[in-house]
Amino acid sequence: MAWPSAGDTEAVTTTRAPSFGSLMREWRQRRRLSQLDLALQADVSPRHVSFIETGRSVPSRTMVLRLAEALDVPLREQNQLLMAAGLAPVYAERSLDDPDMAAVRDGVERVLAAYNPFPCVAVDRGWQIVRANEGAGVLLDGVAPHLLERPNALQIALHPDGLAPRIKNLAEWRHHLISRLRREVAVSGSADLSELLAEIESYPGGFEEIRDLGGVVVPLELYSRQGRLLTFLSTVTTFGTALDLTAAELSIEAFLPADDETAAALR
Repeated sequence: MAWPSAGDTEAVTTTRAPSFGSLMREWRQRRRLSQLDLALQADVSPRHVSFIETGRSVPSRTMVLRLAEALDVPLREQNQLLMAAGLAPVYAERSLDDPDMAAVRDGVERVLAAYNPFPCVAVDRGWQIVRANEGAGVLLDGVAPHLLERPNALQIALHPDGLAPRIKNLAEWRHHLISRLRREVAVSGSADLSELLAEIESYPGGFEEIRDLGGVVVPLELYSRQGRLLTFLSTVTTFGTALDLTAAELSIEAFLPADDETAAALR
């Protein structure tokens, strides 16, 4: 066998970034659309859609955004599509503490304060808690310190070192949260959310048969550390016209008392 000499050039393996056409095809298939379906929704010809997917045609910025809108692609992934097409991303991502985010930050703080003394938290796309009001203390009380180092709302809710042992209707609440996360994974195609889903699904508890879900909403039935049963209904608020990724991916979840006893206990 002949071994390469020291002067020979070594082969370097590189991973090529996916093309725009392949990414668009993935989104189209994720949305279960044919090329004809996409063409009709984007108001372009099926031939043009086919040419873009195969790389025979290079899309303009306007065309990328039109196809992304037709495919209901989230803003973060729209940036990825633009870069795959060799174009600059459109949507910026600023920290919530950035001076340019003052209006968003103030709006979030006002909403959180308005819900006091009832729990309210602001979470990002990965369910990390980025802001919380004083009332949220009832949801964090007794949670293991390791879950509070980088607090994630789903981990806190369903981890055995979190709230799970004190949730009376754990099977229902687990089903509710996992169903929400599965929908978000399907919509976004996010690998990070897929990993979070796998982690949450691996937690023990909450596998018993759930009650009839024919009611109005799924409540959170939580025992306080003092043994008092608190019952909440959750509502979610988002920024509907956000163009910054941080604002677009932010959700504010409030937990309102479902009965007079819970309201009185929190006042």
